[in-house]
Amino acid sequence: MPELPEVEGLAIFLRERTVGRFVVAVHVAAIGALKTVRPPLEEITGRCVTGVERHGKWVSLGLGPRGDLTATEPEEILSFHLAKAGWLRWREEMPPSTAARSRPQGRSAGPLALRVWLDDGSGLDLTEAGTRKRLAVHLTLDAEEVEPIATLGFDPLAVPDLRDRLAEALTTRNQQVKGALRDQRLVAGIGNAYSDEILHAARLSPFALTGSLTPEELDRLAEATGEVLRAAVATSTGRPAAELKDAKRRGMAVHGRTGQTCPVCGDVVREVSFSDRSLQYCATCQTGGKPLADRRMSKLLR
Repeated sequence: MPELPEVEGLAIFLRERTVGRFVVAVHVAAIGALKTVRPPLEEITGRCVTGVERHGKWVSLGLGPRGDLTATEPEEILSFHLAKAGWLRWREEMPPSTAARSRPQGRSAGPLALRVWLDDGSGLDLTEAGTRKRLAVHLTLDAEEVEPIATLGFDPLAVPDLRDRLAEALTTRNQQVKGALRDQRLVAGIGNAYSDEILHAARLSPFALTGSLTPEELDRLAEATGEVLRAAVATSTGRPAAELKDAKRRGMAVHGRTGQTCPVCGDVVREVSFSDRSLQYCATCQTGGKPLADRRMSKLLR
């Protein structure tokens, strides 16, 4: 799933290429991806893109009044979330809009979910691989009308007091720190991959309880959160959308590297599997050298 750094990279990429351009056509290929009906999506044709913003893992395109060349404030907002298997594909030259719009809509329309044409011949596709379709597109008058956006926690790269905000969020209830970092209502934008990376950098077990974290551990966690995310954003910035996934994989120290060598201590990277995901960690760096038991066995070695 694209997380804060990749989505920030996408937002920067789109901002450079879409602001000031007019939408000339739009086509919904997977009707299930469109989560709103009013205003109708066809309303965005003829509108100028006034800005691109990121909200956690969401991207929002501001759209000015139809035909207004000077608009700087949006009248409507097109927001999308790429979910686990979604992505944005940018095209410098789009295929004819008439051909795409003549195709039937439905859940089995292939990976294409949404296509947008711009007035300079370029455009974008929102795609989603696999059979579990969770990509979401909303057209609203305000981004805050999208409930997952309205309920987002703080953005860890947009606050001056990261340590205090993180401590406040993580101590709302006693839970495993990895789950707390991934909870979008607490901290916006961090998912499975970067929570692994942050906890490795902070030298904390993913199953450490937030209520038991010491001030020194909270200091390490806040420092690691800022450093890991800023470094990843720097890696993502300026890259074409097509390169962001590979750049993310190359930058990982433990996530997705089960069986490989920890770059910090040389121990083997270990994994804990769940029904729908897995986590990676280094026992030497994070758990005092003790491997964590598979959670499917409901055991944890401490």
